[in-house]
Formats: sequence, C-alpha cells, structure tokens
Amino acid sequence: MTMTDTAPAAASRWTAQWRELYNEVINTGLCTGCAGCVVTCPHDVIGYEHVEGKYKPFHLEEELGLDNCVHGFGEGGGCTTCTRACPRFRQWEPEADNHLFGRVRNPDEMAGIWRQLLLTRAADPEQHEKGQDGGFVTAMLAWLLDNNYIEGALVSGVEDDDAWKAKPQLVRTKEEVIATAGSRYTYCANPLALRDAKEAGLSKLALVGMGCQTSSPPVMWDRKAGKVSKPFLFNIGLLCSKTFDDAIFPELFEAKYGLKKQDMVKMNIKGVFQIWMKDGSYHEIDLKECHQWTRTGCKHCPDFAAEHADISTGGIGKDNDWTLTIVRTPLGEEVINRMIKDGVIIARPAQEDEVAMKLLRTLSIVSRRRWPEWADGAPSVGVPPPKKKADAAPAH
Repeated sequence: MTMTDTAPAAASRWTAQWRELYNEVINTGLCTGCAGCVVTCPHDVIGYEHVEGKYKPFHLEEELGLDNCVHGFGEGGGCTTCTRACPRFRQWEPEADNHLFGRVRNPDEMAGIWRQLLLTRAADPEQHEKGQDGGFVTAMLAWLLDNNYIEGALVSGVEDDDAWKAKPQLVRTKEEVIATAGSRYTYCANPLALRDAKEAGLSKLALVGMGCQTSSPPVMWDRKAGKVSKPFLFNIGLLCSKTFDDAIFPELFEAKYGLKKQDMVKMNIKGVFQIWMKDGSYHEIDLKECHQWTRTGCKHCPDFAAEHADISTGGIGKDNDWTLTIVRTPLGEEVINRMIKDGVIIARPAQEDEVAMKLLRTLSIVSRRRWPEWADGAPSVGVPPPKKKADAAPAH
C-alpha cells in the first residue's frame, strides 16, 4: 500500500432533485430558461412554455406540490436528472471547466479557457451573405453535416407566420441550415428541438446556443447524467450579453420608430441595435433604450463568451463581415483546422482587430458582475470592481 500525505476526497452521492432545483435556481432568478432540465427529464414531468414572460420550467405533477417531485430522490424515487442537466446549479462553472479542460479558468481568463482566437468568415458566397457576421456558423454546420460529424443540429428557426418569432428547430440539411441563418436577439430554447431529433432517431447532434445552453452538455457529462447527454457531440456557443422580450418589436421599434417587424430583413448589434428594412433603409437604435425589454432570465447570467462550447462565435469586431471565433477544445481545434484546410472558411488572427479583443474582455467582465454574491462564487473569481466615476467638477 502506498502512503500519501493527504487522504483522497470522500465520495458523495448526488441526491439533488427537482426540489433543490426549484428552490436554488428557478425560484431565485438564476434560471435562464435553457430547457436542459426539460428535455432530459426521463419521466416527462417538467413542462415549459416557449412564450414571452415564461421561458421557465415548471412541474406538471401536483402530487407533492409544484416545488417537489414524486420521482425525485428521497420521495419514493431516485431521479436526479434535472439537477445534473442544469447549467446554473451550484458549482456548474468549475464542473464544466474541469470536464472540458482539466482545470478551472484562471482569475484573469474573463472569457473562459481557449486555444485559438480567430476572425473568420464563410468562403461560400451564399453562406457569407445569408449568415450572420460573415456566415461562419452557417458554414460550420454545413461542413459538419458534409463530413459526418453530426446528423443534425439544434438551432433557432422562426414561426411560419412570423419571420422574427424564434422557435427551436432541428436542421438536417445544408438547405435547412441556410434557411435558419441569422440572429433575432429574442430568446429561443434551442435544446427543446432535442425531442424532434429523438423522434427522428438521430444520435449525433450539434447544439447551437448561447452560453446558458451550451454549458448544459458539459455539466451533464461531468455529473454523469447518463444516456440523455450522449447525443450532444458538438457544441457551438454564441456570444451573448442578453436577449430581449418579443414585446420590444411593437412597443419600441414600431411605436417609437415606425419600424414594423414584418418589414425588417436583418438585425445586428454593434454598439447600437442595427435594423435593415425591406425598402433598403437602415436604422440605429441606442441600446440604452432597449434595456427595459431585457428578458428576466438574462439579468443574472455571467457568461457572455459561451465559455463551455467547443467553439464560441460572435460579431463584436469592427464590422459585420467577420466573426470573432474562440476555439476552446481539442475537437473544436480539429474542426476549425480542417475547415481552413478545406477552404470552407477564411481565417486570420483575432488580435488584428483590437476593438474585438477589448470588447471580448469588457463584455465578459460586465456579464460576470451580474452574478449574485449569494450564489456559488466561481463565476465571480477575478472580476475587477467597477471603476468609480470621476467626481463631477465643482460649479464655478
């Protein structure tokens, strides 16, 4: 027997179930509405309303009340899947970090752990034109499908009768990828499309989503959630400061500026809310005007940079033609290097865009400052305090 100075950590059984999830996440404002707990529940007893003002899981069985589960550990059952799938439950950040990278992020790694920072855009003209910020995500999904990495992807589509009402959608072809390209800036719980993938018998999937969604597979893997986590093979993260309630369309864009959403063709955020219209006009709206429509589930989210994706992407550079691309995992690096070699994307060092590099750090810090002090402290490690505003000059 080998003697060591320190005893191994004591093993402990995972017993947290819906009761703990409800009390610690859903009822405290930490829940982002990612729907990870919904799509992984083996008993189908967690509901979800994909409509404005909702975007929160709720229990469908009332036997033990809305805050407990008859299937949960300690209540006659042994189920703990919902807490294993939640990317905001307890020590979610260090758990996902350790599983993906073998270490937790350093205090100065505000945007998480990464291997490469690039600016990329699609080489294909159609993908470049129809995709967001140069079409990198569109090009990557098409390449992953062509090269048999995945059989489908969980993305954000739109309703048939409303081109700006986001809905979770499964895409399986390059044509479907092109049809769902672009950003909408209202919330969409893309993991809900997992149900369609299961019905179709698909077992190799990519998840495209904000950090609140793409942290879910790694925490499931680390917490040993079992077969429910196995279909997620590639994780594409979208840089995100916040999303807005759908009410922003009639109550701000139309009421104040006369911009009807049925006449919009594209939108983006580059320091301002940019909107392009069918008549060829272009409009900018100050983001400060949009704040009151911030979705409730975003107000405590600390993850701007989608820190647990294989590759994280977002248009925060100087123009709308390139995507800031953060390559995080060995699998992500394998894919990006093969895409560059195949000529599918054009890439250059992200350090060439000083604006993008500064914004990545600044916006990551701003998001981390939202994380409440009473929650697990890991997301706040290393976050510098806000700078004090200079005292106003004395009146003369």
